[in-house]
Amino acid sequence: MTRSWSLLPELRPCWAIRLWQCILMMLAIDIWWARTPFTRSSTESSRSLPIALWTVLSEQVCNRRACASRTPMDVRVLPGAVKITPAHDPNDFDCGKRNNLPFISCIDGDGNISADCGVFSGMKRFAARKAVLEALKEKGLYRDTKDNPMVIPVCSRSKDIIEPLLKPQWYVSCKEMAQKAIDAVRTKELRLIPAIHEATWYRWMEDIRDWCISRQLWWGHQIPAYFVTIEGQPVGQDADDNSWISGRDEEDAYRKAQDKFGVDRSKIHLRRDEDVLDTWFSSGLFPFAIFGWPDETEDFKAFYPGSVLETGHDILFFWVARMVFFGQALCGALPFREVYLHAMVRDAQGRKMSKSLGNVIDPLDVIHGISLEALYAKLNESNLDTKEIERAKEGQKKSFPDGIPECGTDALRFALCAYTLQGRDINLDVLRVQGYRFFCNKLWNATRFAMMQGIGAGFRPQPRFQLSGNESQVDKWIVSRLAYAVRQCEDGFRNYEFPQATTACYNFWLYELCDVYLEYVKPKFQSGSAEEAENTRQILYTAFEIALRMISPFMPFISEELFQRLPRRSDDAAPSIMVTAYPDPEEFASYRDEALEKRFDFAYDIVKRIRSLRADYQLTKTKTQVTIECADEELCQLVKNFEAFILQLTNSSSLTAFVAGTQQAPAGCGIVTVSDRCRLFVLLKGVIDIDKEIARAEKKRNALQDQVKGTKDTMEKTGSKMPEAVREQNIQKIAQMETEIGHLADALQQLLAMK
Repeated sequence: MTRSWSLLPELRPCWAIRLWQCILMMLAIDIWWARTPFTRSSTESSRSLPIALWTVLSEQVCNRRACASRTPMDVRVLPGAVKITPAHDPNDFDCGKRNNLPFISCIDGDGNISADCGVFSGMKRFAARKAVLEALKEKGLYRDTKDNPMVIPVCSRSKDIIEPLLKPQWYVSCKEMAQKAIDAVRTKELRLIPAIHEATWYRWMEDIRDWCISRQLWWGHQIPAYFVTIEGQPVGQDADDNSWISGRDEEDAYRKAQDKFGVDRSKIHLRRDEDVLDTWFSSGLFPFAIFGWPDETEDFKAFYPGSVLETGHDILFFWVARMVFFGQALCGALPFREVYLHAMVRDAQGRKMSKSLGNVIDPLDVIHGISLEALYAKLNESNLDTKEIERAKEGQKKSFPDGIPECGTDALRFALCAYTLQGRDINLDVLRVQGYRFFCNKLWNATRFAMMQGIGAGFRPQPRFQLSGNESQVDKWIVSRLAYAVRQCEDGFRNYEFPQATTACYNFWLYELCDVYLEYVKPKFQSGSAEEAENTRQILYTAFEIALRMISPFMPFISEELFQRLPRRSDDAAPSIMVTAYPDPEEFASYRDEALEKRFDFAYDIVKRIRSLRADYQLTKTKTQVTIECADEELCQLVKNFEAFILQLTNSSSLTAFVAGTQQAPAGCGIVTVSDRCRLFVLLKGVIDIDKEIARAEKKRNALQDQVKGTKDTMEKTGSKMPEAVREQNIQKIAQMETEIGHLADALQQLLAMK
């Protein structure tokens, strides 16, 4: 959904009055209005009456037109003759204009046949259809009835068949305003983000038609136009521009009528047009009307024009373009400099959300959670047909078999921003939102752990963070990664690449701060020196404080709660994270060390290889000896610099690094190749039951070989009948199993060598 539907109902009374005054003010200056019938532009069928400052339009006439068929009849399916009703069909209207046909209205506004239709006059439209058929039969003119496929416009609410009728409408010519809007985008005075929408902007503007701004509805701002009748003179036609006057109120209209017709006020009678303005017309005034325009208020001077508009790409023309039109024409300036157009939210399968499909996701249900039964209950309370309700229930059962889990506001906000790639659609998967809820739990637990390690109450952080010079390689690495994350967030926000910022926050919190650094510093608080512990606390505090500030725009609630539990750097620090400055990348730029990060990545690759080998042999708590063979002294020194880190994160008892050729690795080791310059040797002899491990590896290898053979046999038997997508999945599965079989073969070879 978009903001358009809720904008007017949510107006406060004072704002609505001001907006109405703005409309009257705007329409009472010097525009060009035109009263025309049912389609096309004002220049086709009527003269123009000066009234305001830009010019009036015709996108189409009324919303009914969109429901009618736009395709002319196919002569191949006709019986030899066809009726033409220019006053009751959009295509026939165009045909009538081309051929100068008379526009005869056969149906009145109540759905009855009009008075000049003989014996059929006054009949209801469907009763008249039957009466005409009977009359044809009585005169011997009827031959046959055959079904003919055709488009029938039906009202989505009442299910009534819509009858297009000629109605005088108000139009605004938009050519001049559209050209200014085109120029603004081409000169980059107005920036559309993402830029792929510029093509849509140009297509709309270059082929723009007049804009029909009148609507036959009960709700809306009534058009300030008055039909003038003068005593003793013939009454003009409703579509005659000369009989209409605009005014801010009735008194203003009387004065204008006196000046125009040169008669005494007592002879003038006014009838105000019952039509209301198009919603997009009223909405287009929003950027400046809220600040008191047309008055030069302090708010207007301070806040107009704005900087950024965020909205959906589906209303780029309907709302954004109209605000640009009015801003340039009435205020002499664009209402904003940048327009960020977000993607449309769809379900996990990429389908448009629809009540009848049962795939509509209420954000409140994602925040608070809801059972499947409660979802059914909401459907039963809706206005869907019984059949649609049953179909929707099937859709809900398929999409949410266990209901929608409680995810919270922060997780939903973070997920939507993470999804917002600069494309056209978001396929929203609730399970992914739930994954971010678990991420929130990780933030909570990690911060609480850090506070228990000494950065909570009683801890006094440095007034301004700086390294002491006694930090380890891993300490410097986490600060470097923090500097990188801050820069990524800054660039993401500036370029409207929100997934870039969410990814930077997520990776730093989960994979670097929690998975690596917190695990590394645990022994420092337990057995390290006082100086070492203090240095670690200062780094830990900085990492958490900056990380909370980074993620605050996406997760305001949990970040505020945790921020309030942290001590402040000074007594006059901001009381809330909401008013705390966002992290400045320049403040941390000097701490970025890409060379160190590369060295760390190599050391962490060693950690992951050791962990993988230990997992293969189910060594969860048993400490093992690790020996690392390096190609040269430089690499050997790198490993020694990260010795404490590797031991801590792999639960190893000792680590020995040597240059290849200077000594031999101990016998009875599991061997893992890290790169062409490094090999790992993990001592397994005496730690594992070799015979048991051989039996386990052989059993697993045989099972995988059977699965590979079974999958290949199935593919051969099915042949071309197997869907291509399934075939691709099976090929990938076979490749994965064969890779695992190769790993098991290597492990078996090592185990047999230990016997």
